Amino acid sequence: MSLPTIWVFGDQLNRGIGALAEATPRTHRVLFIESTTKIASRKWHVQRAHFIVASMRKFAAELVTEGFQVDYRHAGSMMQGVAEHVREFVPPEIVATEPNSYAARSMVHELGVRSVPSNQFLCHPTEYQGFLGTRKSIKMEDFYRWQRKRLNVLMDDSEPTGGRWNFDEENRQPPPKTGHDRWPEPELYELDEVDEQVLDAMHSHCFGKLPVGQWATTRIGALERLQFFIERVLPMFGEHEDAMLKSNWHLAHSLLSPYLNNGLLLPGEVVEAAQSAFREGKVPLNSAEGFIRQIIGWREYIWNCYWQWMPDYAHMNALSADVDLPPMFTDPSKTSMACMKSVLNGVNERSYSHHIERLMVLGNFALIAGINPQQLTRWMWNSYIDAAEWVMVPNVIGMSQYADGGMLATKPYASGGAYIDRMSDHCKSCVYDRKKRTGDDACPFTVLYWDFFLRHQERFVKNPRVARQVRAAQQLQDKEELQVVAAAMFQKLNEGTL
Repeated sequence: MSLPTIWVFGDQLNRGIGALAEATPRTHRVLFIESTTKIASRKWHVQRAHFIVASMRKFAAELVTEGFQVDYRHAGSMMQGVAEHVREFVPPEIVATEPNSYAARSMVHELGVRSVPSNQFLCHPTEYQGFLGTRKSIKMEDFYRWQRKRLNVLMDDSEPTGGRWNFDEENRQPPPKTGHDRWPEPELYELDEVDEQVLDAMHSHCFGKLPVGQWATTRIGALERLQFFIERVLPMFGEHEDAMLKSNWHLAHSLLSPYLNNGLLLPGEVVEAAQSAFREGKVPLNSAEGFIRQIIGWREYIWNCYWQWMPDYAHMNALSADVDLPPMFTDPSKTSMACMKSVLNGVNERSYSHHIERLMVLGNFALIAGINPQQLTRWMWNSYIDAAEWVMVPNVIGMSQYADGGMLATKPYASGGAYIDRMSDHCKSCVYDRKKRTGDDACPFTVLYWDFFLRHQERFVKNPRVARQVRAAQQLQDKEELQVVAAAMFQKLNEGTL
C-alpha cells in the first residue's frame, strides 16, 4: 500500500515543524523538490544558493538515515516535481506544512495539496489577528510586549524583568575606539562532499565569493552556532548592536538568522537559550532583552505584516522612486563612498551584513537616492544568506524605503553623513567630507539627505516626526547650490563614478 507523502520545502528543514513533527518512517514518505527553474530564475549569491540547496540535501539524507523513504526530486519546476512524484508513487494524499511565501501557498492550494498549520514561528497569523482586535493603529512595541506576556519571556509575574520593557538607550552606543577584536571570530566548518557537489553544479551562474564554511548547513552545525553565540557572544551583544566597523563585520551579532529562516533552528529554542543564560547570571539583562526583542518582537511582527498585507504590498512605491539600481550594488568598485564600498564588499564576500548596515547604509542610501524599491528588494533577495520574501518585502518596502507610505514605519529612515560618522569608523578614511553639502568632496549621504526632504517636502512637512528636518531643508542658505550638486551626483551614480 502506497504511503501518504509529506512535501517539505527548503525553508522547513526541521523534524519538529508542522507535518513532519508526528510523521514516522512507517506512516509517511517524504518529498523534496529541487527546482531547476527556481535556481536559474535569477543570479543568486553563490553562498546563498549553496546554503539553501546543501541544507536541503543534508536534511533529506538525515531523514533517510532515520528510515524514511525520501523522494529527493530534481525537476524543472515545483509543480512538475509534484506531478512526477504522483505518477511514480501514487500517494493517497500529499500534505505540506503551510509554506512561508504567498506564491508557494497559492501553488499548494492550486495543486490540491492539504496544508497543516505551521509552528515555525511563535505567533501564527490567526493569533496575530487576536492581537490586532479592533486596534486602529499598531506599533511593534505593543506587539512585543504582548508577546513577552503571552510567551512568559523575561517576565516576573505580570511585570517585565528588571522593571523595564527595553534597554534601547544602553544598546545604541557608537563603536569603541579600541579593542575591535573583542568579539570572537565565528567558527567555520570544513566543506564536505555534498557541499562540493552543490558548488560544482551552480557556482558558474552565481556571483560572490565561494563559501568557506561560515554558514552551517546541518541541524547539528546550527545548534553549535547557537551554543557559541549564547556562551561567547551574547554577553557582549547589547551596547554596540547598532555600531558599524570596517575592521569587524560581525561584532556581537548572532549570525543565526539563516538557520531560523530555513528551519535548522526554531525561535522558541533560541529564545529559551538566551533567557536561560540570563537567569543563570551569564548574560546581562540589556543583552538578553535586546536579542530576544529581535526574535519575538521584530521578526515575528514582520512575519505577520507580510501575511496581513500581501500580495499588493510587494508592489507599493509611495514615493515614486524610479532610479535604477546603481552599478555599485553589483560592483562595489563603482563607488568611492567608504561606507557603501565596505558594506557592499562584505555582501560580496559573505552574503551578509548586519541589520544596521542594511537599514542605515544600504537602505538609507537607496531611500534618499530614490532607487526603485522593487529593484532593491530583488537585489537583497538575491544577495543575502538569510533572505526570504516574507523578510525582504516588509523590511525593504516598509521599514527601509517608506514605499508603503507609512504603513510599517511612521517616518522615513533617512539620515545624512553625521549618523554614519557617529555610528561607524568609515568617514575618517573617506574621500568625501560628511560635513559638506556642496563642493566636489561633499558627502553624498549629506547632500542627498537634504535633497530628499526638498524633493518630498509637501508630503513630509505634515509628518510630525520629520517636519523639523523638512523646514530646516527649506531654510538652507545654499539650497539651490545643494540641488545642483545633487543632480550631478545622480549622474555620477548612474555612471558608477560616485
